[in-house]
Amino acid sequence: MTILTSLLGTKAFGLMVYMWQAAEASPAATPGVNHFSPMAMIKSMGAVAIGVVIVLLIMSVYSIAIMVERYLTYTAAKKQSREFAPRVAQALKNDRIEEAINISDKHRKSHLAMVVSSGLQEFRAHEGSSDISGDEIEASKRALQRAIAIKTAEFKRGLSGLATIGSTAPFVGLFGTVFGIINAFSAMGDAGQAGIGAVASGISEALFTTALGLLVAVPAVWLFNYFTGKVDGFIVEMDNSASELVDYFIKNRTKQLKP
Repeated sequence: MTILTSLLGTKAFGLMVYMWQAAEASPAATPGVNHFSPMAMIKSMGAVAIGVVIVLLIMSVYSIAIMVERYLTYTAAKKQSREFAPRVAQALKNDRIEEAINISDKHRKSHLAMVVSSGLQEFRAHEGSSDISGDEIEASKRALQRAIAIKTAEFKRGLSGLATIGSTAPFVGLFGTVFGIINAFSAMGDAGQAGIGAVASGISEALFTTALGLLVAVPAVWLFNYFTGKVDGFIVEMDNSASELVDYFIKNRTKQLKP
């Protein structure tokens, strides 16, 4: 990959130097005409460049949709969890398990509420028995682990798409760049001269697709890393809540075992 990038960079730099020298020596370059303006680039694009731009725009729209949806999901989860945690802690402090479950059901967007509700419902199924055994507490632990796994998968939904776009968009743009350089050399050969006007169309395609590919990739990579950090934080919070709930189950069992 490094060798390919170096070769492409060397070739592109050599081509630009050659074009600069040719533009100064050739009368074909028309004064006052900006071949590298956005409108001139778009008008001069070929079928391949247009296809590359369409693909990049689709990738951009998809990544923006994921960014907005994930941001709203994580914000709602954080907000509801802040409201949920003190209320359910107070209910469990007074051994009101049914009330804690009802509170959890009212905060469906909270990741903590889903985990706590799963553990409490499993624990409640054995609460009426005369003795809560270690196996029943282990069943509650497994319910908590399943809830954490399900919620983690929900939080990670769409992030793989951001990672894919962030890693492939520059190469899609590079594909358009290669075809732009090929068109520049082809136009140079057909014109029989080395004027800037003969190669402006191909170079504009190369520059535009490269820039668009980077413009799509960079935000996707940034947001992927940011959202991944958010998910890691949510996982830590769910693990801590599950651990505290297991401690509550053990204390509750200890109370029942006392004469």
